[in-house]
Amino acid sequence: MQKLFVAIGLGVLMALYLPISFAQEHPVRKSATHHTLSGRSSFNSSCAACHGLDGRGGDKAPNIATSVRIQHLSDAELAGIISNGVPGTGMPAFHSLTPKEIDGLVGYLRSLQGKGEAQALPGNPLHGEEIFFGKGECSSCHTVSGKGGFLGPDLTNHAATSSAAAIRDEIIKSPRMPAHGYRTAFLTTANGERFEGLVRNEDNFTLQLQAKDGSFHFFRKSQLQKLEYSDGSLMPSDYKEHLTESELNDLASYLMTTPDATKATAAPRKDDFE
Repeated sequence: MQKLFVAIGLGVLMALYLPISFAQEHPVRKSATHHTLSGRSSFNSSCAACHGLDGRGGDKAPNIATSVRIQHLSDAELAGIISNGVPGTGMPAFHSLTPKEIDGLVGYLRSLQGKGEAQALPGNPLHGEEIFFGKGECSSCHTVSGKGGFLGPDLTNHAATSSAAAIRDEIIKSPRMPAHGYRTAFLTTANGERFEGLVRNEDNFTLQLQAKDGSFHFFRKSQLQKLEYSDGSLMPSDYKEHLTESELNDLASYLMTTPDATKATAAPRKDDFE
């Protein structure tokens, strides 16, 4: 009987200790509406390639933005998933992220889930749309609501819960590193043909390139004269000189209000990590 009481006592102590220990390692955010630019950056570099820039999933990973099940997870549970992954699924463990980075990432995910504070528009979104499809030439690479290019990430709803300052910072950032999955390569074939485009698939022996006109090209590396990778991004880094402060505000306002044309008819997606 005495051993039984000791076992029960140890169980109670562990139940009390483990949540405290986990909270110390992954502090819960003080506010559900708090997120930083670093959280957005961490999401874009670590999560967006599979879950999408808007968190609504894709071919590689499920929807974590509008999924009711994911929304009902606590901040500590989300931090644990990010840090430790989900065994038996495609969700890896991000042990390299610090508790502060995970905290910011959880905060940014909460904003994608619609739990961020409403943001005041700094400019005219209608004029911003004209800039996106005109002077800014953003649509040559990016898509919004089904319109635009394909060489860059789809920006529909990408900035809906971000501050205007954060969006402007992303637009004028320099130097800029390419987003994961958008690496550029230049190559020359054995017969001297030159190709430039995005690396869509690659292994030790082959490479699939998507050219600017949308065409796909498959190459065996052993048959190439030259293969060079670009460390830079296709996105221009001179927007600060190309667009006025007022135009940047208008462009940010447009990106903060872009409607999702596919939202009403989108097919249901998996709502968990399994």
